[in-house]
Order: sequence, then C-alpha cells, then structure tokens
Amino acid sequence: MEIIVQKFGGTSVANLECMQKVKEKVLKPLKEGKKVAIVLSAMAGETNRLIEMAKKWSKYPDPAEMDVLVSTGEQVSIALFTMLLKDAGIKARSLLGYQIPIHTDRDFGRARILDIDEEKLRNYFKYYDVLVVAGFQGCDCENRITTLGRGGSDTSAVALAAALKAKVCEIYTDVDGVYTTDPNICSSARRIDKIAYDEMLEMASMGAKVLQIRSVEFAKKYNVPILVRSTFKDGPGTLVTKEDPNMEAAMVSGIAYDKDQARITLVDVYDRPGVAANIFEPIAAAGIVVDMIVQNPSRNGSTDMTFTVPKGNVEETVKILKKIKDKLGAKEILTDTNVSKVSVIGVGMRNHAGVAAIAFSALKNENINIMIISTSEIKISCLIKEKYTELAVRTLHEAFGLEKEE
Repeated sequence: MEIIVQKFGGTSVANLECMQKVKEKVLKPLKEGKKVAIVLSAMAGETNRLIEMAKKWSKYPDPAEMDVLVSTGEQVSIALFTMLLKDAGIKARSLLGYQIPIHTDRDFGRARILDIDEEKLRNYFKYYDVLVVAGFQGCDCENRITTLGRGGSDTSAVALAAALKAKVCEIYTDVDGVYTTDPNICSSARRIDKIAYDEMLEMASMGAKVLQIRSVEFAKKYNVPILVRSTFKDGPGTLVTKEDPNMEAAMVSGIAYDKDQARITLVDVYDRPGVAANIFEPIAAAGIVVDMIVQNPSRNGSTDMTFTVPKGNVEETVKILKKIKDKLGAKEILTDTNVSKVSVIGVGMRNHAGVAAIAFSALKNENINIMIISTSEIKISCLIKEKYTELAVRTLHEAFGLEKEE
C-alpha cells in the first residue's frame, strides 16, 4: 500500500471553488491506486478572525482555551472537504489531531509533536482511501487540544509523512515553488528545482513564508522529501531534500531578507567574564530569540554589546535590560527598529572562496552601509538600514548571477 501525504494551505481551501481544485489534486494519486493522507489548514483569514474574537472576550486569553478556539478553523476545512470527496464517491474520513492521535507536549500555542500513532493511522486506511487530517493541532497527555504555532500545518504534514514512511510530502500553496529570492522584490527571481534542507532552513528562518521552519527541521531529521507546488497551476515545483554533490556546484542558492528585526545596544557595559551571560540569560528566560550579536573591542574596561531581536520583542527586552542595567555598568540602552537583515545562502559556500568579498563589494557599490555581519557555514547575513532592503536584495541577486535565464 503506497501512501502519499498532501498538505493544502489557507488560500488553497479559501472557498468552494478553491476546494474543487484541491479535489482534482487528490484524485490524481487515487487513480494511480495510492492512498492519500491530506492535511488542511483553516480557510484563509479564519485563524486571525478567531484570535481577534478572543481578544474581545478576554483581555488575557488562556493559552489552553485559545488552542481549543483556533483549532476549530481546521475542523471546518476538513469537514467541508470530506463532504466534497464523499459526494464524488470517494471513501474518505476526516480526523482531528486527538483522533489519530498526534501526541504533543503541553506548550499551548506552540506545542511540539512527540509521537504519532502509526498503527492506528494505517488501520484507518483499511476502510478509507483518503484521510483528511486537521493540520496545526494535536493533543497532550491529558487529551487536551494543542496547536503547533502559526504555519503548523506544514509540520503536521511532514510528521504524518514520517510516521507513514511516505516517499514524499507534497506541500501545496499559492506559489509554484521556492525562489532564489522574493519575486515581489526582484522580477528576475527564478524557481529553484532542488534545495537542501539546510538551505531551506536558512531561508525559512529569514522569513521566507513558503515553509514553516519547524517542518523543515522535522523533514531533515526523518529524511522526508518535501515537494513544494502550486494548487492553482501545474508545474514541477521545488524539491526540498538531503544535500547532494550537485548542489555544491552553485556558489549561492538564494538571497533572503527579514524586516522583522530591531537593533539593541548596551553602551559601556563591564568587559569581564559573566557579563554576556547576565545579559542574555534573562532574555532567553522570557522566550525572546536573539539573533546577531556583536561585542566591540574593550576600552578602559568597558565595551558596547549590540544584538538583534524581533521588533515585537523590543519593549519587553528593554524592560528586562533596565532591571539589570546597573549590574552591567551600562550607561544607556539604545534601540533602532529601522533595520533589516539581508542574507546570502548556499551550501556551495563551503567550497567556494570569495562569497563575502562579492557580497560586500556589491553593497559598497550601492553605498549601502553594513552595521552588523554574522556568518555560518552556508550563510552570510548583513544588518542594514531598512529603507535599503529591496535595493540590497536586487543587488546581491544580480551579483551572484541568480537571474532567470533568458
């Protein structure tokens, strides 16, 4: 019994017309004799509507009850779509997270999958050709509903594919694959045929909304190939898979950017052991993700510490730092929300010299100043003024020859 997993996002199930297109995608593997597990998101805009409703009812909505509420969006999608399949004479059944079950931890609102009952899931396929599964949700040890965070349906789909040992997990969305950069910014961006897990992780971490980052982590851990395709037009899509030697032939695979960044600088903190820990431990305890970090050279026993956090966490971060400011010896706390991060990404960077030189030279020629630089084995990131983001993306895209072939 060959099983494939397909996932359809909110725009793909936004209305009846869209769901009819989804049905056609499902019929194809069925005609080939395969069983299909389908993961659906809530209809486009529905989760936001439910969140806004909660805010009207409660000033501080309980996280567990929020999960009960927002998970209903997926429940609507799977029920309606299963009706369509049954009317077409297909043996189908809808399943909620707790009915499989998909077991998670108890971190409501951003739960992590612990295990999936594979035997029970396969048993359903003895009676049904299509299982329509609610994405984004699972259940904890007490059978309470949990959700996996925004975009969590991607993770649901990859987890099901891993549990069922599916050959591929097809993620259908409103774009026809992963691009070398954002086509809305750079008209010469082209679709990538194949991309390594690590490259996709970097792209996702930089805000590329094609795949949720945790779904890529899951796919890499369990070696699940992901095929990103469009619901609304045919095409080969982009295969996200394990790295192969051909991928290293290209110096750079893509240019990504993230405008959700803010720079925070602690001026004249003590330059001695333990200061960095004193800064970042309470920030981490508050669940705030710190990205780029730079410490200036020491001067008279003091230094400046600069780092970036998401813009939405600036106020909370500053509040934390004010409490420990005197302990650190800091003279002042500076913030700048008018920044963005632009990154050059590619597994080929491991085997090619001069990537940084090309990137920095290209930005210099456009008179774009770099505030902070951070690197990894397959990524070079530059923090720049936000107003130069689009120019920087186009400049780097051209500098590395990533344009469409004429």
